[in-house]
Amino acid sequence: MSYVIDRRLNSKNKSAVNRQRFLKRYRDHIKKAVTEAVNKRSITDLDKGEQVTIPQKDINEWVFHHDQGGHRDIILPGNHDYITGDSIARPPSGQGKGGTQASNQGEGMDEFVFQITQDEFLEFLFEDLALPNLIKRQLAGIDNFKYVRAGIVNQGTPSKINIVRSMRHAAGRRIALTASIKFQLKQFLEELTQQERLDSVLQDHERMQFLRERIDILQRKIKRVPFIDDLDLKYNLHIKVPQPTSKAVMFCLMDVSGSMNQAMKDMAKRFFILLYLFLKRNYQKIEVVFIRHHTSAKEVDEQEFFYSRETGGTIVSSALKLMDEIIQERYSPSEWNIYGAQASDGDNWNDDSPLCRKILVDNILPKSQYYSYVEINPRRHQALWHEYELIQQQFGDFFVMQQISDPSEIFSVFRNLFQRKALA
Repeated sequence: MSYVIDRRLNSKNKSAVNRQRFLKRYRDHIKKAVTEAVNKRSITDLDKGEQVTIPQKDINEWVFHHDQGGHRDIILPGNHDYITGDSIARPPSGQGKGGTQASNQGEGMDEFVFQITQDEFLEFLFEDLALPNLIKRQLAGIDNFKYVRAGIVNQGTPSKINIVRSMRHAAGRRIALTASIKFQLKQFLEELTQQERLDSVLQDHERMQFLRERIDILQRKIKRVPFIDDLDLKYNLHIKVPQPTSKAVMFCLMDVSGSMNQAMKDMAKRFFILLYLFLKRNYQKIEVVFIRHHTSAKEVDEQEFFYSRETGGTIVSSALKLMDEIIQERYSPSEWNIYGAQASDGDNWNDDSPLCRKILVDNILPKSQYYSYVEINPRRHQALWHEYELIQQQFGDFFVMQQISDPSEIFSVFRNLFQRKALA
């Protein structure tokens, strides 16, 4: 009988490792379930876990079994219905495997269903996403450190003992302390052996007695050398090293004017909630500036940005002017990666759209790493879109535009805007 032995070392967090291996194996099923969940959920449920179903045919495991071995001669029985090259017709409904009609015979297996946690849901949700052109690096605070290996020391806590180095040092100490003793012991043992091989008449009994006494003394000296001593213990040293962190700020500009109906505002909020979750999960040192605007713009906090019901006319340039003022006051372009995300229905006061293009081209985009504009409008493009098209022709990949006409398009548009790109 054969045995398959897995000699891989078990980690301390064996259950967590096994779960990560399972999630990696069924990554395609989980990503599909996460994508479908985002399109169906409400604004407040985007960051919760999800139930994932895996078809029974995809959870089969490899099976090892014994082969009969040797050479076998087999005669396969023929049939009266088919010959080589014939096509086998599909069995009538309910008679083949996987039939949908009820039956009082047969057995089967349910599909495998499991629950992923909130962190796992967000991990799959924002996989392969990143802020584009994140290049300016500064130390964004003294609280951002990473522990790294820094060699071996003679003192430390028991949890950091380096067993290999400790045993190696103990073996070297024992060799150093007993080498000369073992050399003398070897000589005395050889001489005693030669004396014992002589005839009793020729043996020097006094010399033999002396040799036995010396051998006993040397053996006791060797035994008194401890197997391991406090001086042998070696410890791993870990030190805190400050980690460079990319300082970034994201400006979220949302149109809350009267031309945005409730459905449009909900789509804008869902887009910005996705963006907010993505930023907070993937970037520790990032600041988010929320700006709401109708005829006037105002910097608000997270709560007011998502839940305030204030509305009015539409002057988009007010939000861009406020963004430019905040950059000048608080975020130096030489130190900060500046990003902008704007959501609007594109309906703007007639003379204001050219002003928006001028502010972006002259003031904001030269200081920014990336700017994205999302037009939430199921109808044809509005005046603001046409002005922004001229900007896109000038700035290329640094200015990106997308349209959302239905809630099901939010996640795909979000991924297109923030898809991780390979470095040139």
